[in-house]
Amino acid sequence: MGFWSLFTTASMPILEVLLLTALGAIMATQYFNLLSSYTRKSLNKIVFVAFTPSLIFASLAKTVTLEDIISWWFMPINIGITFLCGGILGWIATKIIRPKPHMEGLLIAMCSTGNLGNILLIIVPAICTQGGSPFGEHSVCKSKGLSYSSFSMALGSFYIWTYTYQLLKSSSLRYTAMKETDDSPPEPNKDTNADEKTQLLNGETQEYIDVVVPLTYSTSDNTQIQPVKTLHQGLLSKDEKEDGSFSSKLKDILHSVLEELLAPPTLGSIVGLVFGATPWLKNLVIGDEAPLRVIQDSVTLLGDGTLPCITLILGGNLIQGLRKANIRPAIIITMICVRYVILPIVGIMVVKAATSLGILPADPLFSFVLLIQYTVPPAMNISTMAQLFNVGQEECSVLTMWSYLAAAFALTGWSTVFMWILT
Repeated sequence: MGFWSLFTTASMPILEVLLLTALGAIMATQYFNLLSSYTRKSLNKIVFVAFTPSLIFASLAKTVTLEDIISWWFMPINIGITFLCGGILGWIATKIIRPKPHMEGLLIAMCSTGNLGNILLIIVPAICTQGGSPFGEHSVCKSKGLSYSSFSMALGSFYIWTYTYQLLKSSSLRYTAMKETDDSPPEPNKDTNADEKTQLLNGETQEYIDVVVPLTYSTSDNTQIQPVKTLHQGLLSKDEKEDGSFSSKLKDILHSVLEELLAPPTLGSIVGLVFGATPWLKNLVIGDEAPLRVIQDSVTLLGDGTLPCITLILGGNLIQGLRKANIRPAIIITMICVRYVILPIVGIMVVKAATSLGILPADPLFSFVLLIQYTVPPAMNISTMAQLFNVGQEECSVLTMWSYLAAAFALTGWSTVFMWILT
């Protein structure tokens, strides 16, 4: 493939996303007022509960088999490395550039969470059908490419709706708690020895005051007062409280894990893998002769609405973001450098190391998909989560816009490098 052919192939899915984003932005303007804030939130919940799990299930159940899952065992490890390296780099970035508190989790998510689904579903088969493709006969390459991309989408969804979901949820809770703390009134100074000035409200909490007051002290009427008796008693039962605290924390962790596993997109991934890996279940819903093929047809119909709805919501948030969001250029530059400069280099090192160890299939297309996973723009589901948790929605839209603009050039350049390395 020539450079311009490759550029066209790699940039087409990015341009599709940008066009739909522009349409969503227009629909959210005051002139049309079709995508108000309330409408976007309601549509976002439908995407979360119905569209996304349907898309994942339909793709997995149709294209992935048990043999594929076994032979492609390195792909979940590779995706885990992208999340790990991107997360570490994003965390380092937050410590260096110090974004606003509600932006910290969002920046880490943008650096660690790539679009491992619809971008691959478009790019990989398109490269296979181009003349001069280095990955063999067109129909065979396209079939394999769809299978690799579908498996990547399922695994990516599992990581996204566990790791990234928890990341943004925790970030939202921390930011909310911080706001409540900042907005709470200061505690009064209850020290009986306080003068007229210190009787005023001060910024110390009662817990701190209790610690600095002596266990007993004399007052003017020679009575003994013990203001921290309850605190002293609490110290005596410290071990019992720690035991109870540990068990409650363990229950909270298990509850959180179960909640994430039962999130609709994660549940769709698990059920899709089960149906794809179990022949008799797969034959029930997949194929022209399948007795329950109407289920697959219905789920596919629902799944087809995922990308358009997410992109329109993103465009609606973008208008609000351009009006309200105040993002420093350093944040945008940092995210682009992590996603399109550092991570692709890490990917080359990882895939080359895995190839030298002989743990990858002989198919160069599989290695190409592994490399592309380090180069894709941030996942669009991040905007879904930002909307769900009401944290950084406007900033998310602006960051996504810049990242997809940069992706049109980054994906093209790195795809050329990857195919040159592999062939």
